[in-house]
Amino acid sequence: MSGRARLALCATVATLCAACALLPLVDPVTWMFEAAILLALLSGVGAAARRVPLAGPLTIAVQALAVVPLMTLLFVRDEAVLGLLPGPDALTEFGRLLEDGVRDVGRYAIPAPVTPGIRLLLVSGVLVIGLAVDALAVTYRTAAPAGLPLLALYSVAAGLSRDGAGWLLFLIAAAGYLLLLLAEGRDRLSQWGRVFGGPGNGADRPGGGRGFATGAGGPAGAPVRTGRRIGALALGLAVAVPALLPSLDGGLLVGSGNGAGPGSGGGTISAVNPLVSLQDSLNQPEDREVLNYRTTASDTRDLYLRIVALDQFDGTTWKPSERTVTDVPERLPRPPGLGSTVDLTRINTSISTAGWYAQNWLPLPYPASKVDISGRWRFEPKGRTLVGDRGQNTHGLQYQVESLQVRPTPGQLAAAPAPPAGLLREYTKVPASLPAVVRNTARRVTRGAPTTYAKAVKLQDWFAVNGGFSYNTDVRAGSGSGAIARFLRQKEGFCVHFSFSMAAMARTLGIPARVAVGFTPGTKQPDGTTSVGLKDAHAWPELYFQGIGWTRFEPTPSRGSVPDYAYPDSRDTTGPDTPAPAPSRPTAPSEGPSADPSCGPDGQRSGSTPGCISLPTETNARPPESGSSSWAPLGLALAGALVLLLPTVPLLWRRRLRSRRLAGDGPDGDGAAGTVAAWRELLDTAWDFGIPPDDSLTPRKAAARIIRLGQLPPEPAAAVQRVAAAVEQVLYAPQPQPASGLAADVHQVRAGLRDGASRAVRLRAQLAPRSAARLRWAWSARWTAWLLPCRTSRPVAAARRAAASLRPGRQRA
Repeated sequence: MSGRARLALCATVATLCAACALLPLVDPVTWMFEAAILLALLSGVGAAARRVPLAGPLTIAVQALAVVPLMTLLFVRDEAVLGLLPGPDALTEFGRLLEDGVRDVGRYAIPAPVTPGIRLLLVSGVLVIGLAVDALAVTYRTAAPAGLPLLALYSVAAGLSRDGAGWLLFLIAAAGYLLLLLAEGRDRLSQWGRVFGGPGNGADRPGGGRGFATGAGGPAGAPVRTGRRIGALALGLAVAVPALLPSLDGGLLVGSGNGAGPGSGGGTISAVNPLVSLQDSLNQPEDREVLNYRTTASDTRDLYLRIVALDQFDGTTWKPSERTVTDVPERLPRPPGLGSTVDLTRINTSISTAGWYAQNWLPLPYPASKVDISGRWRFEPKGRTLVGDRGQNTHGLQYQVESLQVRPTPGQLAAAPAPPAGLLREYTKVPASLPAVVRNTARRVTRGAPTTYAKAVKLQDWFAVNGGFSYNTDVRAGSGSGAIARFLRQKEGFCVHFSFSMAAMARTLGIPARVAVGFTPGTKQPDGTTSVGLKDAHAWPELYFQGIGWTRFEPTPSRGSVPDYAYPDSRDTTGPDTPAPAPSRPTAPSEGPSADPSCGPDGQRSGSTPGCISLPTETNARPPESGSSSWAPLGLALAGALVLLLPTVPLLWRRRLRSRRLAGDGPDGDGAAGTVAAWRELLDTAWDFGIPPDDSLTPRKAAARIIRLGQLPPEPAAAVQRVAAAVEQVLYAPQPQPASGLAADVHQVRAGLRDGASRAVRLRAQLAPRSAARLRWAWSARWTAWLLPCRTSRPVAAARRAAASLRPGRQRA
């Protein structure tokens, strides 16, 4: 076997060794055999290309192109041309599988099932790493840098694995890399001459000189020694660096953590900071379902699912105190402070958590009296929470909870006696660093309130109704007393700011207070269950009243629901600064999804829907050309250039399309066509910035939706309305009036959307615009039309025409 062939074999083995770290992530491991076969074929194509010989870049391009039909045959052969060539339908299917794979990775816990999407991600990932290793180690003969892609492959697996990849898998990956280094050293040595065997000392050689390498009895050659040194150094760094890097703890709302300590009779739980994970959950672009439940409660507006109580404010942040945990009792003790005269309703709730949702605090209605759940769970009596022990978390759980719905009256809260001295002392602590403005504002807002309850309601109404505060999840969360003072001054934030500030202000007034973190009740579903998503993550203050216990308040505007006992029109205390009545409470929970419905660009649409506008799709895509060149190297070079230029196609196509659409603006030309083109461009511009088109809306409603979702300032908002009014004239007026200046209006809207978007969204809109999907649809339609004359089966042709007519954007007005 030649030196390069041996090196290529070692590169393949090293890639497979590193890929072994992925084995614990999924079950079963049959995908590994497919990856190994494709990797061997990739290495064989590279060896053949190097024997031609071809230049290094051409060799890599040939390997990449050779894998494409194999991947097509393996994953999308039903959509491919002749089962091997990836046509438009095959590319669309590849994209769908990749999206499904990314979604499945976040949905399933480890070990995940090998869905088609996950299988594609695994196999293609190993092939990409294998191509990089083969190019570096064999094509360019630099094996040492080839350890970087191998390390990337191993690191991804180790980072996703719950307990790391394990020492055995690390040794396998390291052995593969060392084998590659030694093979390269042997290959370099062979280029200098023969490798002599035997223990000769050089006396029998001409000149008495020593050979470049010796046998087993002599010292190792320089390249071999170098390979060993590099391997030892790589092993040392791989062991030392992870030990020096900080570990990543699980989040409070997503992720996982250790929870309780080992043992069955005691242990403690440590503090967790919810700021980052809560804000991240609220700002997720997709509202993924965390859990769903079915309950016997007739009204779920007060059925908040509580995760943990933050009762310690040390001047840096709110966090749960370090508490002792015990085994979960058969029935949980009665809530502290709850008297016998308060109206109670006992309800039962069955909860199912998502497979991807894994954290070590169990969401429960408060106060729970019995929890039926399997696994290693511990009970923390002070906060009445359940925490996982020894790696126990919430992913894929089903459990039943019996809880109490506590309905105190305003009179009971107003007449509540003073709490016990120990509880009052613990839950009214505030740090000495708390700015004076917090205490002074609390006293000013509650001036004239005769009872502790009246003060609590005045604080809540000041935040939620008449204090001039606004809800915004993009505000930096911050921490500590300084963040509270800044929030009181800027009057903008999300639930963390409102709950933390009200709890701190209540403590300055001598009211025991803490902060609860969890989820609002969620959205009612048609099947009778209730769905709770990431955007239902919430924080709220709990204030203590003797005889009632810990009582929820809701200071965050437009979030959650204000309890009946905390409404201004239900309380029996008045004062000179009584705030204006709050908006009336809704009589029933929402029956639909929490977000505005949108069919999106990939949904099926019908032009027959009343009020629905379907405009012609504009495209300049060309049908693919057939034929091949006899000049193989030139053809491969052109193919490589096309691969490099492919990412720029959406950008260039989008710019040309925008220029064409906005060039015909003005009454001199075809005014109707120019107006429709300007409206089409406005919709695609909004799509590029993350607002997908909805053809079921009239232009006026579509404009209002773009203004609302894009959070446009007044001038761009007025420009959207002008374009919508112009297109309504064209589509509906008996004698449409020509409009001018629409191109400038569209540019103004684009500038407004760009200014309000994040940097990532701006880059995506510029380099990979979402509306470029229209190019893919047009290409697919033309490809189908080009193939139809070649088909003799009329039913097949009719079926393809029918399928093409159902594609989004194919209807005509």
